[in-house]
Amino acid sequence: MKRRKFINQASIAGLSFTGFHLLNSCETETKNNNQIYMGGFKANPISEIKAAFVGVGDRGRSHARNFKSFKGTEIVGICDLYEARVKETISSLNSEKSIKGYWGKDNLWIEMIKETKPDVVFISTNWDNHAPMAIKSMELGSHAFVEVPLANTIEDLWGIINASEKTRKHCMMLENVNYGREELMFLNICRKGLIGDLIHGEASYIHDLRAQMFQKDETSFDGHPGTGSWRTKQYSKNIGNLYPTHGLGPVAQYMSLARKEDNFNKIVSLSSPSKGRYLMAKKYFDKSHEWNNLEFKNGDINTSIIQTTYGKTIMIQWDETSPRPYTRHNLIQGTMGALTGFPTRVFFDSEENQNSIGYFPWIEGKDLSEIYEKYDHPLYKKLNKKTADSGHGGMDGIMMYRVIECLQKGEPLDQNVYEGAFWSAVTPLSAKSIDSGGNPQNFPDFTRGKWKETEPLGIVL
Repeated sequence: MKRRKFINQASIAGLSFTGFHLLNSCETETKNNNQIYMGGFKANPISEIKAAFVGVGDRGRSHARNFKSFKGTEIVGICDLYEARVKETISSLNSEKSIKGYWGKDNLWIEMIKETKPDVVFISTNWDNHAPMAIKSMELGSHAFVEVPLANTIEDLWGIINASEKTRKHCMMLENVNYGREELMFLNICRKGLIGDLIHGEASYIHDLRAQMFQKDETSFDGHPGTGSWRTKQYSKNIGNLYPTHGLGPVAQYMSLARKEDNFNKIVSLSSPSKGRYLMAKKYFDKSHEWNNLEFKNGDINTSIIQTTYGKTIMIQWDETSPRPYTRHNLIQGTMGALTGFPTRVFFDSEENQNSIGYFPWIEGKDLSEIYEKYDHPLYKKLNKKTADSGHGGMDGIMMYRVIECLQKGEPLDQNVYEGAFWSAVTPLSAKSIDSGGNPQNFPDFTRGKWKETEPLGIVL
């Protein structure tokens, strides 16, 4: 069975959008009486968390391994299209308790949730499948934790929000980059007010992923079609910034967007010509290959500018095709200094840089040792050694630690459903701006005005 067919049929069978209607991108849905705001929502504490995993390719398997590494957790079910992936994942976990495996049949992920009754469901599947699986998981009584992006359309984002508000279940997009050492330290510095009032940010996802085009058939890490088998098609059917959240998530939380201090307002977007994917297909694949019969309509490089409600700006770029080194930019500019990444650099208009009128260099390289010592985030200091091998420099393990800690203590999550929606909305809104010649597009207010009541993310000890 083809993964695309599985995804499409699963999506249709799994959805139940009650009273759902299509909206223009700038519109805000009316909340029904049975819905509650989830911005600072505290679910009942779960001392022993039972989890099920949908999709155990490389990413889902990593989540399962990290989840099991913490106390008070149990994996009750694992589902994937491929039998080998399910069995290999279960075997690798060395669980003392039996884990039920599901594979091959349409919609078995729904059957898994009904049979195993997990407290939480982790979803690591094709982007197009995130929304229907998250919605159905919440409707069946589980909190949903979804790989990035949360969804690809404004309609699906509203569907997720409405389901979360109706069911009183968390839905968190698993933006792991917010838990990187650099990002956590920058958040700590911003919260201390050391760079003054924040006025501008720069975020990106610049990552040459052309090699994924070779994952069309049985060429991925475990002999089955890999991420490139479906991700490559996204460059053909969609335009704009297709993967905004790794860069944008941290900057948005530095600025406390959708959390009392400010919010997303509008976006303008333009893209370069589309060249790289066409050239890659022509050079490495037979003329009859699917990649040589796709029209790669999305520009290789997309640049967007976001303006917030109170006038801050964020430049956000996306490029998964051009040959250049990886970067997420991760710049935050304040009235008293600036912080930026790749490589990590800081500049303070204070004691660290006397008389900064004129040219003075960044604090970087070996000179950062004192900065790390003074401003490393408490979470990083606490968990770095334990999570170092968890993935992506340890950020995956720190993220999982916080997910588990919040659920066990009944605390609000670090990333609420509205933040995931705002960050993901860049994709459809950038496409609409491009289609209109670069005209501004308004963000819908996914919080329906409640962002003004949501406390900024603090420094967790």
